[in-house]
Formats: sequence, C-alpha cells, structure tokens
Amino acid sequence: MKNPRQIAFEALLKIHKEGAYSNLVLDSMLSANPELDERDRAFISNLVYGSLDHMIIIDYNLSLYLNQPSKKLKPELHTILVLGAYQILFMDRVPNHAAVSESVQLAKVNKSSFSASLVNAVLRRVSENGLKYPEKKENSAEYLSIRYSCPQWLIELWVESYGFENAEGLASKALEAPGVTIRANNLRTTPDDLMWKLAEEGVVAQTLPAPENAMKLTASVAVDNLNAYADGLFHVQDLSSQLCCLALDPKETDTVFDMCAAPGGKTFTLAEMMGGKGTVKAFDIYQSRVELIKSGAKRLGLDNVRTYFSDAQFFNSNYGQADKILCDVPCSGLGIIRRKPEIRFKNKTEIDKLPELQYKILSNAVNYLKPGGRLVYSTCTLNPAENDSVCNKFLAEHSDFVAVQFLPQVKRYGSNDRYLTLMPHIHGTDGFFIAVFERIN
Repeated sequence: MKNPRQIAFEALLKIHKEGAYSNLVLDSMLSANPELDERDRAFISNLVYGSLDHMIIIDYNLSLYLNQPSKKLKPELHTILVLGAYQILFMDRVPNHAAVSESVQLAKVNKSSFSASLVNAVLRRVSENGLKYPEKKENSAEYLSIRYSCPQWLIELWVESYGFENAEGLASKALEAPGVTIRANNLRTTPDDLMWKLAEEGVVAQTLPAPENAMKLTASVAVDNLNAYADGLFHVQDLSSQLCCLALDPKETDTVFDMCAAPGGKTFTLAEMMGGKGTVKAFDIYQSRVELIKSGAKRLGLDNVRTYFSDAQFFNSNYGQADKILCDVPCSGLGIIRRKPEIRFKNKTEIDKLPELQYKILSNAVNYLKPGGRLVYSTCTLNPAENDSVCNKFLAEHSDFVAVQFLPQVKRYGSNDRYLTLMPHIHGTDGFFIAVFERIN
C-alpha cells in the first residue's frame, strides 16, 4: 500500500503543475488506492486541502530559513517542504519529529534526495520556532495576504470593493472548513422525515428556518455513501444557491431554462420547487457534465428535467421560449475559495477576461425569454467586475428589462439593495451574487 504522505505529495504536485482542481485530483488519487482506510483518506485530504489553504503563510515561514524564495525551488522540493511545514504548524496530532523524518524520506524517493539535508534543516527550524506572522500594519493588504494566505491582489480587490473590514472577514472565512448544506427532495420526503432517515445512518442533521426544505449536516460526511442519498431523498446545495433558485420563483406551469446548469444542483432545486411539473431545460457545454445532470435528475426522480448539450453563448431557436431563465454563469469562483482552495492561485489576467463571456451569455439568454418573463443572473464570485458591472451594462443596453426587488428578508451588506451580494462572514453562505431582471411587456 502506498504511503499516505506519498499520495498527498503526488496530488499536491499535480495540482500545482497542471493547475488541476483539487477535488478532482484528490478523488482520482483516492479511487486509485481503494485499500486505504477512512483514517488514511481523511489524513490525505487534510494534508492536501490544508496545505493549499495555508500555502502563503507556509511559504512565508519557510522563507525565514531559506537562502532563496521558496517558489524558486524545484516543484518536488517545494511540495515536500510545504507538506512538512503544514503538519508541523497546523496539525497538532502529528508529532513534529514524525513530520520532519517523513518529509526527509519523501525527499529521498521523489527526485530530491540531494536536498534531504536541506529538508531536515529547514523543517527542524520551523519546528523549533513555531508559526510566525509578519508585523501587523494598520489597513495593510500585505499583512492580510500573509496572515490569511490570500494573494495580495485579491485582498486589494476586496478592500477596494467592500472595505478593509469586509476584506478581512472574507479572507478569514476562506480558511474555515465549509459546512454541508442539503435540500430535502420535497417530491419524496420532508425535512423531518429525512432527519430521522439520516439519523438511522448515523448522520445528525438540522432543519433550517429558510429556505424551505433546507437542512444542515452537523459534521462532514461522504454523502454519496448514504442510502438516503442513493434513494434520491436529497442533494447537496449551499444556501446561497437555494436562495438563487428562490429568487427565480418558478411556478408549476412554467418552462424554465438553466443556461449553464452543470453539475445540476440548481436544476434539481428548481424542478423540485415546481413540484415535478412544468419543464426545466438544463444546458451545458460539456457532454460529460450533461450526463451528470441527467443521472442526478434520475436519482431524484425529476421527470420534468430535460438536458441539452449546448453552448449558452449562442442562440438556438429549436429550444423554444421560457417563462423563467437562470444564468448562473462561469466565473472566477472567488466566493468558494474555502471549497476549492486552489482558486487562490488563479492568474488575475484569466479573471479579467470573464466579464465579456458572462455578458455574452446573459445577452443571449434574452432571446429565449417571453415578455413579462424573469431572468436571474448569478455567480459564485466576489468581484464587482463580474457582478454589478455586468448587470449595470445589461440594463443600460436592454431598455426592455428592469431590475426588480427580491428576497427582502435577506440582509444586504451595503447600501445597494438592487442586487444581492452574499458574504460568508455575514450570511454564513458561500460568497455569491444574485440579480433579478424582468422583461417589460
């Protein structure tokens, strides 16, 4: 059986070299090693996600004992040092001497044997001196960047957009493990009945006051191993996405389009809110992800879902017209860093290109919407260029649309109540943006 630290090393190295998604890499690695027990799987996951979460503060601490910036080291050596330092600084149950010796062993078998003595010396210094922070400076983006392991450009964006206090709140929350929120499938169960079903499987859940059918698991669990999941009694979905569907306000007689639907959570919620009636047409640009939506709808018993392989940028008259349309567009994901920590290391130039794509998808959706219809634009990012600016441009160039008030019960973070920006440290949700437009008759 492979050493768990070796698997974590290979996963983290792949994420950095290929820019791959951490959850996909980790799922693949764990699937390739079925002999691992649950304890080892949890340990590997903690190593990978924790190292990504704390990468910048770890690099800062390593730099105190290196003669060159840590990022100039060979990728293999850098990865070994990061994993070792994470265990020393953030994993209380791992003895420091074990973290050091196991890291030295990793160096010997992963193209870094020449650096084994360096690994030993640096990690021993980290062990002796503990976690170090830079000197705190008032309203310093650089300090927040290192303290909360967020790129400085992102901290500066949040400070400029939402103020220093909110920027620190967002950065702090990004280091916390997200909870697991689910939605009870109202076609097959009720939240109270589901709570007892889950309890029979050893899972503790709580019902939430709103939105309807929302529930929270009190501990992280592999939900796809549960009988209640296999029986289609629920799907996993953050509160922000459930609120987004609530804002669209679908009715039983509606035809609803979900323009960028994969992996399908919002499609499923909309179909359930419609009582399994009407029609939800779910579109995605990747056939494999269309199949994912299709299989999810089948598991949940949602016969009113139709799936299509389609690019949301381009109009196709064969799809007909819709009463309600959801445009949950591709985005930078800056609101879900705690779920996908590698988002921290995105190239800012990639993000700068997104508003053009987002606006094109939103403008194309107009071609499908009936007069008097409702259109929701949403993202899971916290970046005004992808949110408010896209929506303001849309209103300026589409005189037959108006922004409407929605979800008045949800607190707005600032004075702008035309749109809704959900923030983890304020709302307890993922970072999310929602705007609602209606087409004037």
